[in-house]
Amino acid sequence: MTKARLRKNRARLSRRDVFRGGGLAAAGLLAGTAPAAAAHMPASPDVYTRIGVKPFINLTAALTINGGLLTLPNVREAMDEASYFSVNMDELLEAAGKRVAELFQCEAAMITSGAAGALTHATSACLAGSDPERIQQLPDLRGLRSEVIMPRESRNMYDLAISALGVTMVTVDSREEFHRALSHKTAMIAVLGSAEANSEIRLEEMVEAGRRYGAPVLIDASPEWPQSPDPYILRGADLVAYSGGKICAGPQCSGFLIGRKDLIQAARMNSAPHHAFGRMMKVGKEEIMGALAAIEYTLGERSHAKEAEKWSGWLRRIDAKVKHVPGITTALKPPPGKNPHPVLEVEWDANRIGYTAGELHDHLMSTEPRIQTHAEGEGHSFSIRIGNCREDQIDLVADRLVEVFRSAPQRKPARQLPPAADISGRWDAEISFVRGSARHILHFDAKGNRLRGTHAGQRGEGEIAGSISGNQVSFRSQLIHDAERTGYVFDGEIQNNEIAGDLDLGEYGKARFKAWRHEYGRPVQEDPSVSGKAGKV
Repeated sequence: MTKARLRKNRARLSRRDVFRGGGLAAAGLLAGTAPAAAAHMPASPDVYTRIGVKPFINLTAALTINGGLLTLPNVREAMDEASYFSVNMDELLEAAGKRVAELFQCEAAMITSGAAGALTHATSACLAGSDPERIQQLPDLRGLRSEVIMPRESRNMYDLAISALGVTMVTVDSREEFHRALSHKTAMIAVLGSAEANSEIRLEEMVEAGRRYGAPVLIDASPEWPQSPDPYILRGADLVAYSGGKICAGPQCSGFLIGRKDLIQAARMNSAPHHAFGRMMKVGKEEIMGALAAIEYTLGERSHAKEAEKWSGWLRRIDAKVKHVPGITTALKPPPGKNPHPVLEVEWDANRIGYTAGELHDHLMSTEPRIQTHAEGEGHSFSIRIGNCREDQIDLVADRLVEVFRSAPQRKPARQLPPAADISGRWDAEISFVRGSARHILHFDAKGNRLRGTHAGQRGEGEIAGSISGNQVSFRSQLIHDAERTGYVFDGEIQNNEIAGDLDLGEYGKARFKAWRHEYGRPVQEDPSVSGKAGKV
């Protein structure tokens, strides 16, 4: 027997072994849910720890920043096998797309670099079609349709995957505004699937109106459980985007775009390996075959009901231990909206357990076993989503939470000193980032130790909440501009009529800030690198 045939037979045997045993738990196919999956896992986390990265137990389910879901064993095997051969990428994308379309029972499909890649390729298809000159023209929109309409309820930070092409996002708040916004400039109508039911105008009406203007409707269903046939396609949507690395537990950098054949073909022309705006969103042969294996299983024998039952059972095991800690209250809740993960809400009495949610998060991430959670901020509660754990981790998590809550320090009332100065009024601030700087405006309203006010940046505005004790000033804000949300946490000190200190920007890292009282009647020195409201009096 040839080596190639032996290798092929071993691959087939491996798959039979993986699927042997029938049920999902026995097969161990989801995120290491049974001992069978352990054979497919690295013997140790050395692959990460050797470069200084420590893995953690993940109680946040499928968040991209936390690595998405643990990959299915059959997905890992498909990716490994794909890596041994060279193929023509156009042929592979076409064949894989055909298979995905069969699974979804739709006209056409393509595998993309995540749901974000799917949104970008869909937008490119609606802007440029499959005209090579227009494809290579993007993101220059001269002579092209340039507007994307989106209901207010659907706007979110992931819109950047659409607006990256330079389109104007037209936000509408009512049925009347939607119909008035439609014009010959409308390239596409975009909707967040989980928010569609909250909109005054429903999908069917948007589809009908969009067709009159030649504007396709795109649905972002990234975190949802894919179904066949697809419910959005059945309701008339032209394109739907799904993540491959969330619920499907495929490669984290994979996604699916499904829908109308002409639009999918155009989206493929606007993506890698072609010379187009979307070339940067390349998906490799390994990810393509891994994503295909994931969607074949998800739309095949995988059961949504069994998964939900398993996850709920794991949460009940955690709840049974944690809720008996004095000061703790818990609540098991069904999946919120279209997100398929059930939730365990954990809340505690701050007088008995002296951690804020943010302090609890930091403690769990800095001790062993390292546990990642949704806990953050100054509150005293957090949510647990268990769909990204292995079964052998459930009791470990429960026992660790019980230990941490029982050994928590008692909260000592913070000793507030009289403010060193009344900082009420307008302050001009300069923020120094790792690279670059910006001018912002801070309006403080100080009453005793309490600090309130407003914060205006280059684009967004938000409210300030914080405190002042002696010469120490701490406050936070969230700048809001359209769908953008950016959090700022300031910790500074008053010195010589200035406030200066550190700034925590969350996912955007750290910075420094300096603020000084605004002198009315004197022009503000503008930052030449920026322009906008914060640079003017």
